Amino acid sequence: MYNQPGATRLRPLVQIIGPLKKNDRKTCETEKLHIYLQPKGFILNMRRDPFQAIADPTRREILNLISQETLNINSVAGNFDMSRTAIYKHIKILTECGLMVIQQQGRERFCKARLNRLSEVSDWVEQYKKFWTARLDSLEEYLNTIQQKKKKHGKKTGTANRNR
Repeated sequence: MYNQPGATRLRPLVQIIGPLKKNDRKTCETEKLHIYLQPKGFILNMRRDPFQAIADPTRREILNLISQETLNINSVAGNFDMSRTAIYKHIKILTECGLMVIQQQGRERFCKARLNRLSEVSDWVEQYKKFWTARLDSLEEYLNTIQQKKKKHGKKTGTANRNR
């Protein structure tokens, strides 16, 4: 496999050598565990999701800017107090997440928002919103019953204190 032209041997980062315990063999087929690094210059195609994009405040601000209007990359970078290289990395992540598209128009590259992928985030938040709304409604009912009990007991003890 590695003798083929163009094949690169991966360099081991961590290598744990030695037989595994008998109990471990049930879950692991191999006798040794190898963890490998990718060769230098190898591009790993990762699937990014919108949660990674909105995890950073700078990327959220970039999305906010380009959702209002289409801007070229230099205009986007001009709104931040960081290097253009850092902004390009944020823009790259946003495009990999599918929240932004870069369109070439002549010599300029424009950033256009595609916010429909944020529906994944909205759906995820909605399930917890329903859960917490139900919990908070239950808490409100409980607090109301406690207040009503206190009012009933407060009136009885309040009239008894006045008679003394």
